[in-house]
Amino acid sequence: MTKTRSTLPPLVQRPAPALLSIVCPCYNEQGGLTEFAARIKDCLAPQGQAYEIVFINDGSNDGTLAEMHVLAQTAGNITIVNLTRNFGKEIALTAGLCHAIGDAVVVIDADLQDPPDLIPTFLAKYCEGYDIAYGRRTQRNGDSWLKRTTAGAFYRLMKHVGPVALPENVGDFRIMSRRSVDALLRLPETHRFMKGLFVWIGYPSVAVDYIREPRFSGKTKWNYGKLVNLSIEGLTSFTTAPLRLTTYLGFTISFLSFVGGAFYLVRTLVYGDEVQGFPTLFLTILLLGGTQMIALGVIGEYLGRVFIETKRRPLFLTESVTWSDAGGARVTDRGAPTVASLNLVAE
Repeated sequence: MTKTRSTLPPLVQRPAPALLSIVCPCYNEQGGLTEFAARIKDCLAPQGQAYEIVFINDGSNDGTLAEMHVLAQTAGNITIVNLTRNFGKEIALTAGLCHAIGDAVVVIDADLQDPPDLIPTFLAKYCEGYDIAYGRRTQRNGDSWLKRTTAGAFYRLMKHVGPVALPENVGDFRIMSRRSVDALLRLPETHRFMKGLFVWIGYPSVAVDYIREPRFSGKTKWNYGKLVNLSIEGLTSFTTAPLRLTTYLGFTISFLSFVGGAFYLVRTLVYGDEVQGFPTLFLTILLLGGTQMIALGVIGEYLGRVFIETKRRPLFLTESVTWSDAGGARVTDRGAPTVASLNLVAE
């Protein structure tokens, strides 16, 4: 039986993290990283919070990596994880979490649509005892009406068919405790729908509302085709509802076929035989054929995921890792990132 908040143990307050890791996946973000690093410094330096920025270069083909190294040369708190190619945001985010060695971790995009000014509020929730504090968008000024509508429909669908209810209008922007990050890195699946995994691990969570602004620079990498694929990824990664739906659809069509057959049998016995029209036969064949193709497609989606998972390939490969001063010191003391023992990283 699922516990409600009133039956959960009370939160235990904790001190601010000795080191905060800011994980930032990047793909062709040249021109925005300098401003991003400056805003992070502006919101954390006045509080005296020690932090590192973990940049993940996800196979960028512009000057993103060079800008990262320029920033690293002028500041000792930047870790650069350079992947061998573009693995996609979900995998790049996982790579960043693997190399984040802070006592708490903030996940944020480089486009500054998610405001760094919200991080101190995240830290306050962390100190209150919450393991996860996530940003919830009350307005999405940079998104079109169609994108807002389709995103809302997807979250409502996942709330009804998924094993865990995804909070609506919530992305990756959040703070996570060390134990929640370690728990997330114990999940070895290749197809990683991070928004679902964040919720699946549980742990006390709280929402922090904010207004999402337009991008600071560059262009979005998400077109509607990629968003549709991400939605399919979310559905097939967290629920077998599509498979069950095809079963219900098959039973429904069989039942309707039985009822229709009985109707025509009775009508033929009462009124005699009639010449059936070609359109009826043609549409029936199309309906049944289309239904079969949909069912095969749904089965193929799940079978393809089984095929990929059984290969047990590493999630990503790194070309190089440049550690921050704090990160390098902790890795020397504690050893390689925890995820290496799970065979998720090959360097």
